[in-house]
Amino acid sequence: MYAILDIETTGGKYNEEGITEIAIYKFDGHKVVDKFISLVNPEREIQPFVVNLTGINSNMLKTAPKFYEVAKRIVEITEDCIIVAHNSSFDYRILRTEFKRLGFGFKRETLCTVELSKQLIPGQPSYSLGKLTRSLGIPVSDRHRANGDAMATVKLFKMLLTKDLDKYIIKNNIKKAVAEKRLNPNHKVIIDALPAETGVYYIHDADGKIIYIGKSKNIKHRINQHLTDKSTKSKKIQLQVASVTYEKTGSELVALLKESEEIKRNKPIHNRALRRNIFTHALYSYQDDNGYTILNIDVAKGDNRPITTFTNRQSAKSFMFRVVEDYNLCQKLTGLYPSKQSCFNYTIKECFGACIEEENPESYNKRVQQLIDKYSYENKDMLIIDKGRDIDERTVIYIQSGIFKGLGFFDLNYQITNTEVLESIITPMENNRDTQHIIQSFLRRNKRVKTISL
Repeated sequence: MYAILDIETTGGKYNEEGITEIAIYKFDGHKVVDKFISLVNPEREIQPFVVNLTGINSNMLKTAPKFYEVAKRIVEITEDCIIVAHNSSFDYRILRTEFKRLGFGFKRETLCTVELSKQLIPGQPSYSLGKLTRSLGIPVSDRHRANGDAMATVKLFKMLLTKDLDKYIIKNNIKKAVAEKRLNPNHKVIIDALPAETGVYYIHDADGKIIYIGKSKNIKHRINQHLTDKSTKSKKIQLQVASVTYEKTGSELVALLKESEEIKRNKPIHNRALRRNIFTHALYSYQDDNGYTILNIDVAKGDNRPITTFTNRQSAKSFMFRVVEDYNLCQKLTGLYPSKQSCFNYTIKECFGACIEEENPESYNKRVQQLIDKYSYENKDMLIIDKGRDIDERTVIYIQSGIFKGLGFFDLNYQITNTEVLESIITPMENNRDTQHIIQSFLRRNKRVKTISL
């Protein structure tokens, strides 16, 4: 659990500042579950430059509660939480100073979104909250006021959690929570806390280490299977599980891509069987001596670039039978009807005779190229748009020159085709044979998915 906060102060000498306004959002990693926002009477003078910056003046604070009157609420809302702030060393120092004046020792773990942003979103011209959120397309209202800046930090932190492919943030959070509580894991409690939604889930041991990563269209149901199944792997997980965290994706494609990337990065002990390539066969093309484009299913080879890939030979053949019908292709030239004569479809007038050179290569190859263009994204610049985590959000998968660059989430009012906006929201990911297979398979299975050519 996180307490994301922002504090406005009087300014002045080091450790002599007082709080004029505080906003705290209690955030469970997915949504805000509690909040506290208040002006505070600092019982000291506000520096003129601060008045000009924040708009908060002494007259506004005459009837505001003093710090000792809000201290209990601050303790309650931040209890068992990691404090998150933009330049957290400043906000945390100010809070501890105020509590020290009351004779109370205030101690919490902290995370700084400035440092996290430098690590997870490198190359930004500035990491000040205003400039960073502007470059990332995060809307900010009431700048230099505690509530506006705290809410902007919530949105920024949510984006950082998404970009944290190594799961540095959640692993450290889990380790702290388990160390404090040391509860024997109650499987029902774990399951009850999970959503019945699409996303990626992370099973942790008592040290916070990720021991298994998976994806599901229904996270709650899938974890229930893990914790009740009698297989050898499930029994091992049941003995080690201390907690489960998750990341909603909305999109099954995003969940598949994140699962693949994060298994490779984190190498969880119980994912070892899944680290092999997830496809075995591929569709290739070449020209024969007569100028016809031949389509051929073969075992996937690392040195050749396929049109698309398949988990097994049977799924490849099923695909070929379907596209032969859709594009009026020749069964013989697609490897489905070995023959020295015409193919079977020619006898029922569904093949135009390429198998016996009645149809000329130019006409036939044009239809083959239409198939290739549809199912291969080689050398293409394109976006794949899918559903997001809520109704006002979408996901985007970015392909540049046929290379998978990464993915991100965006609000519907974003100019997603603007390159600067696009690159700011994209979490870079590795392009490899697994990601190519995941994307190609998804495009084959979901014919209505929205794509945008760039």
